[in-house]
Amino acid sequence: MPKIELINVTKRWGGFYGADHLNMVIEDNGFVTLLGPSGCGKTTTLRMIAGLETPTEGKILFDGKPIFDSEEGINLPASKRHVGFLFQNYALWPHMTVYKNITFGLQELKQELPVISSDWKKYHRLAEVVTNIRDIKKFIAYSLDKNQKVVEEKALLFLIDGFEISMSAAKEIFKLGFDQKSDAECEAIAEQKKAEFTVKADQAKANVEKKGYELNENGEYVKDGEVVRKERKLDKEEIDLRVRRVSRIVHIGEFMGRYPAELSGGQQQRVAIARTLAPEPKVIFMDEPLSNLDAKLRLEMRSELKRLHKDTGSTFVYVTHDQQEAMTLATKICLINNGVIQQYEAPLDVYKKPNNLFVADFIGSPSINFVEGLASQKGKNIELEVFDGCKAEFIPNEPLNLEEYCKQRDARMEEAAALKAEELSQKGAVEKENADRAFNYAIAKVTGNVMAEEEHDVPENTYLLGIRPEFIKIDTKEGDIDAEIYSALPTGMETTVKLRIGDYILTGVIFGGVDYVMGEKVKLSFGSTGILLFDRKSGELVSAGQLKLKK
Repeated sequence: MPKIELINVTKRWGGFYGADHLNMVIEDNGFVTLLGPSGCGKTTTLRMIAGLETPTEGKILFDGKPIFDSEEGINLPASKRHVGFLFQNYALWPHMTVYKNITFGLQELKQELPVISSDWKKYHRLAEVVTNIRDIKKFIAYSLDKNQKVVEEKALLFLIDGFEISMSAAKEIFKLGFDQKSDAECEAIAEQKKAEFTVKADQAKANVEKKGYELNENGEYVKDGEVVRKERKLDKEEIDLRVRRVSRIVHIGEFMGRYPAELSGGQQQRVAIARTLAPEPKVIFMDEPLSNLDAKLRLEMRSELKRLHKDTGSTFVYVTHDQQEAMTLATKICLINNGVIQQYEAPLDVYKKPNNLFVADFIGSPSINFVEGLASQKGKNIELEVFDGCKAEFIPNEPLNLEEYCKQRDARMEEAAALKAEELSQKGAVEKENADRAFNYAIAKVTGNVMAEEEHDVPENTYLLGIRPEFIKIDTKEGDIDAEIYSALPTGMETTVKLRIGDYILTGVIFGGVDYVMGEKVKLSFGSTGILLFDRKSGELVSAGQLKLKK
């Protein structure tokens, strides 16, 4: 599977930027989710990698080879990129059976492949399988109906999946009738058939050798020690083997003869996945493929997709606006806002150490609590005034000098502004109409959320604390600050609690079967080294650490 690189990839329509100088690397066998709010550029990014959308500028590489380069005029079409697609709409043919839906694209598929002898592979495998009498009888026994009669269709499926063979090979085994014969009779027949199958395999091999080639152990033509490859279509046996393989992966072997209307939503989704896998694409692109499913089925399919990624060894690029879906599936999350990558790291790294306020607010359910405070350096620690007069101390996990940080921040912001100005001065440069907004956040109050964009004349020494709901500790007797239960939502496994401190509202999560009475007086503390300190001016994460409220 290829390593995918995006280098300064931009897509714009006039002055509207769908993707703004994207730089990222998708490693071989990665599962990358493109995450962000609606209209942020997720699908545009996926479509550019897939070849369905042409970037305005930049480069896209597959294993170091350019498939798009705006300067060199390279733009490999989607059909030549060997990628597969799975969309929100399953797009199954209603008049075709499941088997025909999966084979539809395979029949006309023409690509460079090893030249093989399907006859040799089939009969060589049959010669191995036919003497496995115990398993053959076992698989056929699995297919008995309530009257203890063998259901041929089921028996064939068990043979196909049990021995990983094609339908035609399974029929050769089934017609031997081992289930109706004694072990001694079966052994005699098996030895006879093994000899016959071996002869047929040898004949197929001889036919290949007459053409001046050899056969390797995979049934591939070999010339001068190299596997022979050419552009060709798949034969009937190859198509059937591929269909049976992908049906095993997604557990739909029993539905081959059904029509889409006879399947549930989850089963239809599995068919769509199988159809995507059958051509053996190098990369699989998925655009919100689970959004049409109900909550329970969506959870089950997430588990299936994660297993599928491991079983196939493919590279997955997955678009979603559901942060929980991204967290549970991905090896890496690429969080995008307004066409700009905000963070590209492993899910837990994004959660524990978000780059900025946008990332912290977008990732996490329930959402992170933001608390505004006036800060001043006191030795190694930071003194804060929060909740309209409450004194607190922030203890950073690593040494922090606020004055030095502010100098470096201002230098970075000035440098970024200068680079932007220089870029816009270049010939042909187009100013971004959908200009990046300042990092926004909401502070929850009894009277409603106070948005950052509504505030004016913010003091220079204003910072923000980010407190994850699970870091809030509630006790009826001991704690650092008094609070009141504003509301409580128990689910059995956990309880989401809204807590009132003066005019401010914090959200906490308490694990276990706990409930609280509205209006109940409690005490709070923040028991974690994962409390986050953000810069109000730039929105950047400054440090993680502990927070202690002074009584």
